[in-house]
Amino acid sequence: MTMTATDFARGGVPMELLRVVDLAKHYGEEAAIAGVTFSAAAGEVLGIVGPNGAGKTTLLEATAGLVGADSGAVFWLGDALPPSRRKAAMFYLPDGVKPYQDRFTFEVLTFFGSVYRRSASDLASAIASLELKPVLRKRVSALSKGYNRRLLLAIGLLTPHRVLLMDEPFDGFDLRQTRNIVAVVRKAAGAGRTFILAIHQLADAERVCDRFILLAGGQVRGIGTLHELRTQTGIPAGSLEEIFLALT
Repeated sequence: MTMTATDFARGGVPMELLRVVDLAKHYGEEAAIAGVTFSAAAGEVLGIVGPNGAGKTTLLEATAGLVGADSGAVFWLGDALPPSRRKAAMFYLPDGVKPYQDRFTFEVLTFFGSVYRRSASDLASAIASLELKPVLRKRVSALSKGYNRRLLLAIGLLTPHRVLLMDEPFDGFDLRQTRNIVAVVRKAAGAGRTFILAIHQLADAERVCDRFILLAGGQVRGIGTLHELRTQTGIPAGSLEEIFLALT
């Protein structure tokens, strides 16, 4: 999926696809997310960054319409997008899910390729880019955490959805494997896909993301590029970790 002229706003700036406004979700008395607002543009990799328990997964699920928000709204190209229509605009890849566990990896990929009418070359490209060839004849239930994440990302790449939401995409990878997956994500973003990634490893987020939503206690503590966040905190050479600690 390559970017076209319609994916850019006036001045060559990527067009805003998705906007989330004042999204809130409570579980009992506890606010999992509280008044979260952000946007995502065509071809952008946006990182939702924070420790475990910060509200990252709830934010993804509420954005995707998988859990009902208590308040707030989601907009697609400026128009309100109710939960019932969000599956057509975005594809959510949750953490810890093994799709069709009793099936072989190749069967699962072929199934999704068929559902979304992808060509044999598209399927081969997804398999090659995610280095899934060694496990094609393994059942999904037997896949390691890392290979299962590769499978989920391959499924996401086979979908036609312009926005992919993924929870902890780098968990279970070593440094070299993480770099390879980052390259896959960046290549897909360069072709026009938008990624919203929930990440608790700040170094991984810094490698792959264009902008960051810093989330703690369900609240946004900062949004922007690394340069913008450095300016905001007055830490001109600060790492994302240093910035996060300064803002939280």
